[in-house]
Amino acid sequence: MTRVKICGLTRVEDALVAAAAGADALGFVFAKVTKRPCDIATVREVSAKVPPFVTLVGVFRDQPLEEVRRIMSEGRIHVAQLHGDEDQGYIDALGLPVLKALNAETAEVEERMKRYREDVNILFDAGIGGSGRLCDWSLAAHAQQKREIILAGGLTPDNVKDAISSVSPWGVDTAGGVEASKGIKDHNLIRKFIRAVKESDAALHRGDRV
Repeated sequence: MTRVKICGLTRVEDALVAAAAGADALGFVFAKVTKRPCDIATVREVSAKVPPFVTLVGVFRDQPLEEVRRIMSEGRIHVAQLHGDEDQGYIDALGLPVLKALNAETAEVEERMKRYREDVNILFDAGIGGSGRLCDWSLAAHAQQKREIILAGGLTPDNVKDAISSVSPWGVDTAGGVEASKGIKDHNLIRKFIRAVKESDAALHRGDRV
């Protein structure tokens, strides 16, 4: 089963729609420079309303450890997604579950992936994240054979089936692909995206082409 993360959420109502549609994880951006900023109060409200087993993810980029810990604690966030130059030492010092994002536009991404222990979850994206560009699916597919990854970068309801068929990732992640405008989600696109993932999984299980 391919897990689904809806990222770049800024409104409680969008997060609740995503959870109700079957999203496994919800992402909220706390990086200093972002087109989709969120605040702690919004995430706290979401945490009080989402069903059990929905994972809340905070997105950060090269921020002080104490700042990340404070936001995670106050927001009741489960996983820190790191989009900067954070190394294994930073992750060890943080002492929290981590999803490390790597730029998967060049072949050296596999070498960078090796710098992180197996207990660090890896997300393949294009650029520094949020660009809407596709990463190299062939690189992602090769990496997936060695270590389970989450695939991001330009995924939409229209291309996510092809992405899953090409890469077979552990999970997929979208932000701009389900938006009406920056930070504002289109509820129909959220449902369409998650439905496409489920249909893709069902087809692969049957052995169909998607």
